[in-house]
Amino acid sequence: MTTAKTINLNLKVWRQNGPKDKGRFEEYRASDISTDSSFLEMLDVVNEKLTIEGKEPIAFDHDCREGICGMCGTVINGRPHGPEKGTTLCQLHMRHFSDGDTIAIEPWRARAFKVIKDLVVDRSPLDKLIQTAGYISANAGGCPDGNAVPIPQEIAEKSMDAAACIGCGACVASCPNASAMLFVGAKVSHLGLLPQGKPEAAMRAISMVREMDRLGFGNCGNERECEAECPKEISITNIARLNREFFKASFFSSVM
Repeated sequence: MTTAKTINLNLKVWRQNGPKDKGRFEEYRASDISTDSSFLEMLDVVNEKLTIEGKEPIAFDHDCREGICGMCGTVINGRPHGPEKGTTLCQLHMRHFSDGDTIAIEPWRARAFKVIKDLVVDRSPLDKLIQTAGYISANAGGCPDGNAVPIPQEIAEKSMDAAACIGCGACVASCPNASAMLFVGAKVSHLGLLPQGKPEAAMRAISMVREMDRLGFGNCGNERECEAECPKEISITNIARLNREFFKASFFSSVM
């Protein structure tokens, strides 16, 4: 039986008491960290040490720790969720770092995401986008037969690919304009591609884009950072579909 390797790390962590306070980096030493542990487990170890020393632990978001909920997320050395492609922060393991590494840890940086404390940001603007039009208003009733509405396999797969979005906000954090276009594009695609979502497609595109602007998100610059950093690898083609749906609704729909 082999013993897990341990490493020592130098951490530069963003500390901020609240949205109106001035933040700063503070340095910490993470010693004897198992390479089998996740990044969040490493932060747990650091927080336990800080608590024992009577110091304020580092505040960070998390929930399922299984890459499902989208609650976790910080910028690691300039990259949302860290250096591994298609991975959430809670699923990033310390074996991807080397002994003696210096790791800079920051919160999401976006006008629409206010810092609550340290690494925790207010991502409720994403919820507000969903509340605006990210839904369908189908009549409730018994569960329909799975084959009652025929849907081509290609369309169903595109919809399911877009539905993989977990709303973590990495696309916003990675974008130079702090745009939520990939998030909105994924929601518009996942609902609008299916027959159940088509009746409200025009309203959905216009309402969500307008709400995105109102909340302070920027516009897409086609830099593709969002696609590169998305832990679920949502394609930028969903932004193209959002643009088509928005322009079509603007010209041909009565929803204004």
